[in-house]
Parts: sequence; structure tokens; C-alpha cells
Amino acid sequence: MNVAVFDSKVQIGQTAADNAAGIIRRAISQRGKAYLIAATGASQFEFLDVLMCQSVDWTQTTFFHLDEYVGLPASHPASFRRYLKERIVDRVRPGAFHFINGEAENLAEECRRVGELISQQTIDAAFVGIGENGHLAFNDPPADFETQVPYLVVNLDEACRSQQVGEGWFRDLDDVPRQAISMSIQQILKARQIICIVPDRRKAQAVRDCLELGVSPLRPASILQEHPRATVYLDSESAALLKSPRGTTHLSAI
Repeated sequence: MNVAVFDSKVQIGQTAADNAAGIIRRAISQRGKAYLIAATGASQFEFLDVLMCQSVDWTQTTFFHLDEYVGLPASHPASFRRYLKERIVDRVRPGAFHFINGEAENLAEECRRVGELISQQTIDAAFVGIGENGHLAFNDPPADFETQVPYLVVNLDEACRSQQVGEGWFRDLDDVPRQAISMSIQQILKARQIICIVPDRRKAQAVRDCLELGVSPLRPASILQEHPRATVYLDSESAALLKSPRGTTHLSAI
């Protein structure tokens, strides 16, 4: 795992997008296709805005959906399907985008369906973030580090649900779904490269715990420490509580 610290989230977005575009172009050049995992949330805004403007043959890309709320209509402002459609699909028209249907009548069957699709491919890059409670995707603590199934139904803890209210996606805690379909930890780790984007002071404690303490299901994103080609992009706010710069690169300019 590598850690890069920037002065602002704008710089994170630019540099991470440049890196992601290079990964995508190399995958297309070498294999004819690029297979990607897309995250959502406020942390991804700047990154996706820049990435969607990169010179990439998007028709040769296939995206897989990281997570989705159970029971939330795709028309809801907080729906991750809506977020990804507006910020990726409608802008660059990728070759394929495999969405999770959180409204499926049979959630176990939906997990199997998307799991079978992703299991057929080698993922070139996963774009992820870290939650205020340290979650990776919607794997809240204590996360299941052992399951090999690609997708699973998870219960969302109060800290996770409160974050969604704090970011303005829901009016109050009662409006936030209590379950989601999430990509599993082990499936995320199968990606050849992981680009983890974590701006803002509200993430500082989670960043410190996940990067400087030991790997533990109580700190789900700490598992990134074990991935040889994961890069965590921080701004000065999210990196504020790091005790040691060892292993980090501070970049004040793009």
C-alpha cells in the first residue's frame, strides 16, 4: 500500500484520475478491454469529474457496481445507480455497466447474478473510498474478511447511516436504509490496482486508524495495507491525524 498526501481534494482528483486513466489505457492496449469497479459518495466527486474527461476509449470499458442500498428506488437522489448513471454512464457511455439492483425481490439471487458476472473477469482497477467508520464499500465493522462470495447483503451500522445524513443524501437517520448489497472485501482485493480516495477532516480518524493501526475487521479499510498495489490519496485534512509521514509522499502540486 502507498499513501500520497495532497494539499487539496482538487489535487487528489486530478492526480488520481490521471493514474486511473493510465491504468485503463494500458489494460485496453494489452488486453483489448478494461474492467473497473466504481464507487460513489461525496469523496469521488472531483475524481470522477476529471476521469470522465480523460482520453480513454470508454467503449472498451466494463464497470462493476461496488454497492447499493436495499429497497431504495433508482430515482431516489441517494441511489447509487442514479449517481453512477449521471456521473459515468450518461457522460462517457462505457461498453457495459453492471448495476446492482437493490430493489430485487430475491436479494440472494441478485448477489449471485452480479457475482457471476464479476467472477468471469480480472479487475484492472477498483475505485474506492473509506467511510467515517472505516468501512470499505458497505462492509461496516466488524467486516467479514473471510467470505469469498463476490457480493453479500450487509447490515448498515448507525455510524455509516449517520454519515449518509451528514453528506446530505437523506433528511434524517430514519430515511436511511438499514441494509445494502455490497461487494465483499476479498472481491475488492482481487483488483490488480486499487485507487482509494479519502478527502476531508471528517475522515481523519478513520484514516489514522486504518493506515497506522493493525489490520482488523474492526477497521475494514485497514485490509488495504495488505494490497501491494493500493494507493490511498489523502488531502491535508484527512491526513491531519497521521502520526508519522513514513511511507507517505506529500505532494503540494500536481
